Amino acid sequence: MPVWCCRCSLAGHFRNYGDSETEGEIYNSLVQYFGDNLGQKVKAMPLVEETSLLEDSVTLPVVVIGNGPSGICLSYMLSGYRPYLSSETIHPNTILQSKLQEARHLSLVDQDLEYLSEGLEGRSTNPVAVLFDTLLHPDADFGKDYPSVLHWKLEQHHYIPHLVLGKGPPGGAWHNMEGSMLTISFGNWMELPGLKFKDWVTSKRRNLKGDRVMPEEVARYYKHYVKVMGLQKNFRENTYITSVSRLYRAREEDGGQEGAIPAQHLQMEKSKFIKRNWEVRGYQRVAGGSHVPFALFAENVVLATGTLDSPARLEVEGEDLPFVFHSLPEFGAAVSKGKLRGKVDPVLIVGSGLTAADAVLCAYNNNIPVIHAFRRRVTDPSLIFKQLPKKLYPEYHKVYHMMCTQSPADSSPLPGYTSFPEHRVLSFKSDMKCILQSASGLKTIFKLSAAVVLIGSHPNLSFLKEEGCYLGHNSGCPITCKGNPVEIDAYTYECVKEAHLFALGPLVGDNFVRFLKGGALGITHCLATRQKKKHLFVERGGGDGVA
Repeated sequence: MPVWCCRCSLAGHFRNYGDSETEGEIYNSLVQYFGDNLGQKVKAMPLVEETSLLEDSVTLPVVVIGNGPSGICLSYMLSGYRPYLSSETIHPNTILQSKLQEARHLSLVDQDLEYLSEGLEGRSTNPVAVLFDTLLHPDADFGKDYPSVLHWKLEQHHYIPHLVLGKGPPGGAWHNMEGSMLTISFGNWMELPGLKFKDWVTSKRRNLKGDRVMPEEVARYYKHYVKVMGLQKNFRENTYITSVSRLYRAREEDGGQEGAIPAQHLQMEKSKFIKRNWEVRGYQRVAGGSHVPFALFAENVVLATGTLDSPARLEVEGEDLPFVFHSLPEFGAAVSKGKLRGKVDPVLIVGSGLTAADAVLCAYNNNIPVIHAFRRRVTDPSLIFKQLPKKLYPEYHKVYHMMCTQSPADSSPLPGYTSFPEHRVLSFKSDMKCILQSASGLKTIFKLSAAVVLIGSHPNLSFLKEEGCYLGHNSGCPITCKGNPVEIDAYTYECVKEAHLFALGPLVGDNFVRFLKGGALGITHCLATRQKKKHLFVERGGGDGVA
């Protein structure tokens, strides 16, 4: 299959280009992207076979895989937007305020993030995420609504060329979420730097009740954000990644030849090869449904895919039967189309998280009887419901109350809902029956109208070797947000087990938008620091003049 590809080092300055390109023109956009000089090289590139490599082509400094809020926020900062301490506000944490004052003339990107993060606590395990959230939303976890202590400046000389690749429009998975449910976070926690969500949503609808919003509004906000911040030139939609792999170069004493080295040679003679840049292959869907393959080359790759690609499965008999759903939108569509209306047999909902709670509410509000099965105890302190204030999340606490009190042993169960804590599914049968088993081993058979399995999800990292498992804290298990996130450096977000590969957002355990923004800060700080060192190296005569 023929593809075009581009690979080499960058030199000189880069100019911006217009946004008038049509779908499928990643090739043409790179010609514009790298200016007239490099553009002539790209234009002259012939189509090559997938196994071929060109010796004189273009390498991007950064390719970001995923165009949700993680990728958007990173693009914003790589585009030269820099956060500074505002002179109009004072942080309630006096120690942090004092630290910020020490270097107020510097942007946050140019400061010591480890020093600033020291001693801070928050609802993320990543210190830079806690730091950035603390600066953007001071004392938010205490119910305060203090203004951010940061203000933003666009410094175009800090622009780092990059592309953000996504399957759909900017906003990622937010465009696929159930539109009738309220977000778990406040609207202002969903916002990205430089554009207040409340100001934007107020301009779109007159009646703004409460602080929580619909996912479809958040999705439209992210799409608008990319446009209003002038980031469109960095984004490519309808792109699907098929492989991300390392290129290797033979050491100079062995001829210095660069290319794709067979795996068996690497295993036998690793000392003879030097890791080089990344090769990113995939295809772009264009008008008419055809696929245009591409190959990009990058010095750094950022994983910003989120974790909603592949719903987690029970791995039990009959799970692939047509009456078993694995996503809330799929179930919601069946309800909307009236497929379950008037059914006597209940819907089985499996799971104890917020998505499962949304499914319970969806069914219950449409008068569809529910059997709710989950493996945890209702007193389990790790249940998400125990972390949500009742006044702010009444609907979820309603579900939690139902989970606690409506069991088969109750003398007066709630009509239309039955809770089965500490139960697991043994199998689904083709006659639409299901077998549940309790912790004590008791089995119960139910006749169902449908089943909805909502027990979490996994990211799709099939484009990486070992599907990315080797990047996790537990290298033998799939990457998950809670159980096995990607192992990263705490302050740079670079993967511990793979240099020049970064990850942020749910992949590193930050499921909430308010915390994923710290990943963008950490990565930008790291890349900017390395860029300065490279330029200093060249200026001192230690390099070949290529930045």
